[in-house]
Amino acid sequence: MKITIVGGGFGGVKAALELSKDKKNHITLINDKTDFQYYPGLYGTATGKSHLQSWVPLGEIFAGRDNILVVIDSIQKINKKEKTLTGESGAKYHYTTLILALGSVTTYFGIKGLDQYAFGIKSAAEIKRLKQHLFDEFSQPQTADTNFLIVGAGPTGVELASSLGTYLHKLKKHFNKPEPHIKITIIEAAPRVLPRMSEAASKIVHARLKKLGVHIELNKKVEEQTVDSLIVSGQPIKSQTVIWTSGVANNPFFTANADQFTFSKNNKVIVDKYLRESEHVYVIGDNAFTPFSGLAQTALRDGIFVAAHLSGKSKKKYVAKMPPIVVPVGENWAIFEYKKIRLSGNSASVIRSAADFVGYSDLLPFGQALGVWHAQRIYEDDYFPIGK
Repeated sequence: MKITIVGGGFGGVKAALELSKDKKNHITLINDKTDFQYYPGLYGTATGKSHLQSWVPLGEIFAGRDNILVVIDSIQKINKKEKTLTGESGAKYHYTTLILALGSVTTYFGIKGLDQYAFGIKSAAEIKRLKQHLFDEFSQPQTADTNFLIVGAGPTGVELASSLGTYLHKLKKHFNKPEPHIKITIIEAAPRVLPRMSEAASKIVHARLKKLGVHIELNKKVEEQTVDSLIVSGQPIKSQTVIWTSGVANNPFFTANADQFTFSKNNKVIVDKYLRESEHVYVIGDNAFTPFSGLAQTALRDGIFVAAHLSGKSKKKYVAKMPPIVVPVGENWAIFEYKKIRLSGNSASVIRSAADFVGYSDLLPFGQALGVWHAQRIYEDDYFPIGK
């Protein structure tokens, strides 16, 4: 069987690995980057820890899998009638069976100035830009920025806010700057942090963030960003460091090919009980209109499901399942929640660490997974050595 997969994230990579177990399958995986990006590790890399935890070369993941061909290109168009894909390179790819797993992208909801001035941590380029900015702020002779704003109190915003303070204090120490006092603020439009978790979990994390010295502004609407301020609910907040962790949208590939798909109200692709969009096209992970779309565990599960369906190993219908959620909030502390089970503190942190190892093991041989997992404990800054 010939299968084409577009997207080298959790869903696409897992589907390729599962399908490759049958040597009769021939898989072409098309991705716009040479690396798989481990999103749960990005906040750590953004705050001084090793880049190895966040990016793994696709060549390493698929080493020894002779029936997987990796093509680096950005797919722009699809013609389902002709069963062709067109890449940014101009190349055309013919497919027999297609799995679309392109992931989501950042959206600023049309808020003026964010695309020009805000920082992000969702790619290598964004993290490098943020680190360069922080380096410039603390290395200059004059006073550095004192107000660091994080927009969005979802898992990424909470993870970043809880680890940013430690990183900034390392920078202060490195540059011998006892002043200024650093203030980190989370700004959230919802009435509580971690709005997708239970109210009880939100209260626990709110208290933990306050204990770490993080300021929390809830029910606040970001309206505009200028070169030195963020306008929040009509009030300007002085800052040159605004980090946007809120807002994701479906991959623009689908908007560009809107005549080829049917969409839900939130612009995700409507799929059937087998995650098929049409007879020869499957859509999984962040791109599919399923109850828990947008979570890494869902994308992994989707990849496994489609691979089993295509291989004839399972004819069961797709059943969405809420995965466990575990969010680190500072060193050796996390919040864990699954159905009625809730844990916080060091025990939940151990669960998160184990979950990361499982995540790497899903994609890498044991030895490589162990090495990448261990990289989470290594400080490795792009611009100067700290914490080694």
